[in-house]
Order: sequence, then C-alpha cells, then structure tokens
Amino acid sequence: MRIEAVELRVVELPLRFPFETSFGRQTAKRCILVTAYADGLAGWGEVPVFAAPLYNEETVETAWHVLRDFLIPLLQEPLPHPGEFARRAAHVRRHHMAKAGLEAALWDLYCQAQNLSLKQALGGVRDRIEVGVSLGLEPTVPGLLRRIEAFVDQGYRRVKLKIRPGWDVEVVQAVRRAFPELPLQVDANAAYTLEQTPIFEAMDGLGLLMIEQPLGEADLLGHAHLQRRLRTPLCLDESIVYPQDAHQAIALEACRVVNIKPVRLGGLDAARRTHDLCARQGVPVWCGGMLETGIGRLTNLALASLPNFQLPADLSTSDRYFEEDLIDPPVVLGPDGTIEVPTEAGVAPRVDLRRVERITLRRERFSPRG
Repeated sequence: MRIEAVELRVVELPLRFPFETSFGRQTAKRCILVTAYADGLAGWGEVPVFAAPLYNEETVETAWHVLRDFLIPLLQEPLPHPGEFARRAAHVRRHHMAKAGLEAALWDLYCQAQNLSLKQALGGVRDRIEVGVSLGLEPTVPGLLRRIEAFVDQGYRRVKLKIRPGWDVEVVQAVRRAFPELPLQVDANAAYTLEQTPIFEAMDGLGLLMIEQPLGEADLLGHAHLQRRLRTPLCLDESIVYPQDAHQAIALEACRVVNIKPVRLGGLDAARRTHDLCARQGVPVWCGGMLETGIGRLTNLALASLPNFQLPADLSTSDRYFEEDLIDPPVVLGPDGTIEVPTEAGVAPRVDLRRVERITLRRERFSPRG
C-alpha cells in the first residue's frame, strides 16, 4: 500500500449516561478519528484518548501532535502489510493510542484491498463474542442495583463494577446479595496501595471473576504480593503496556488474567502478540474498551475473536453509551448475550460519514511526504 494522505478529525459524542471512574467523570466522548487513503480506498481507525492524561500520558492534543509530526511521516514509503507499521514506529516512545489509531486505519485499508474481514486478517476463530457491561461509580447503591438489573434484563452475561476507596467492599457486598449468581468483577483503575490489602481480602469470598488493576501500574511486585493473599484472580490492565510486560507479570505471578486493549498496547499487532504470549503461558485474556465509538468497537470485536479471549469482553452495544453511534448498522446484543463479529471487508463499509461530519470539531489532511 502506498498511503496518499491521512486525515485527522476531532469528534465529540455526548454519552447517554455519565461514566465515572477513580480518575474522573465523563459526560461526552471526545476522541480522534483517523482516515488513511490509498488506491481509492479509505481506512478508518480511532484514537480514544481522554481530555486529560489520567489513564495514560496521552490527550487529544498530544495524540494529534504525535500523529501529525512523527507517525504519519513514517508512511512515506509503501507499506507491504499493516504489521510493518509497528516496527517503523518502534523508535517513538509510548503514545500507544496514537499509534493504534493510525495502525487500525492501515488494517482497514488492507482488509478492503484483500477483501477480508478484520477477523480473518487477524486469525480470529469466533463468530460471536460473549460480552459484559462496565458500570461506573454511581451516586447511590440503590441506583446502582437498578442499573445492574436493567442490563441483566437486556441479556448481558457479566457485570463489571468500578471501585475506589470509600466505594468498594460494602457496595460489592450489596450487589452480590442482590445478584447472588451474577458473574461479577471489579476494577480499581490503580486506585489502591498494598497497605489497603484488607479491602481486597474482604472481597475475596464474594465469588468474583477477578479484581482488575488494584494497585499502581508500575507495581508488579505489589500485585504479586497481593495475589498470594487472595483466591480471587488479579487481572492487570494499565500495567500491560508492552507484550513483554505481560511476560514479566506472568513470571512474577502478579496476575492470573490479562486485559488486552489494542489502544493501550500500541495497536492490533502488539495486541495479537500479547494474546499469543499469554496463550503459550496458559493465561486467559479478555478484551477491554475505552468507551470507543462504533469505529473502535468494531476493531475490538474482531480482535476478541482470537482463541485465547476466554472471558466476556467489555464491548457492549452502541446504545450503551450513545444515542446515535457513528456506524450503521450499530452494534447490537443478541438474545444469547453475545455480539456478532463483523464480517464486512474492513470497518469502512459501516461508517456513517454524515454522522461523523455532524460531530466533527476539527479536521485536517496530511500527506506523508509533507
């Protein structure tokens, strides 16, 4: 592929409900969409960064800068395969969401040119993905219970609760009493320290699927110590920034499950390598999300079709977050609590350009050759 141009645009979609975690509250999704052009085709990717550097170091402004000044110029020479992009960009430190958004657009071009679905291109094996729903911090426990009941009634197979100090043990106990058979997990987004181990010991008998990222992202030793104290599997998210991080975490026995987000790892190539590494070690993985629009969600669904994605994904339907998504048809939940893996040749056939245009705040086109 010889990339002729890359277009960046900032878009903003209001969320149907505010989404709050230990590092902030969101009422709208502002992100960058990437469109790469080659041979009469347009490939789409998403950079689901936040407005502030709270999940990782990236923001909308930094991602735009890194894409424009460092990543797009790497496409001056023809690209034989999207997997080559990760090697070209390896010298650019971190900024994995920016890399992942551009790489996704290149995968989309490749799939269209080869008349392949992204699932086929990645080596996926599943036609449908078992999914769960992630719930942010709620104002009250009764309100949280009502929301869980509504999602269970819709057919979601698993619920994930966000926790933080002061909103943890008693909340999870209340949910477990109300839903004794519900597959349930919690996510701390690195909000705790090892000194707060008793909080997790108090949750250890509640039959949780996992406890996700309880400690700081750099604290693999702390996670290993905590895992030895618990029967409940620990899952690492923010700690796994490179495939080798998963290797080290497994070797240290710092977790028993790994969350894979392609945008956290730098793209689909790195996500697939992390998947393969965990599979060789017998460690199950599952696919997380970043409140992506349908463009990023379709990419994640294809990734989650790989064989070692053994646990329900955080890839809920379009209407979970948005009144009107950017794809048509939208992502919908089947009666069995699963979502269909896209079968189209790439993501582009489902992008609704009119909707994208309506919510575009900023747009600029760049040539890789300057």
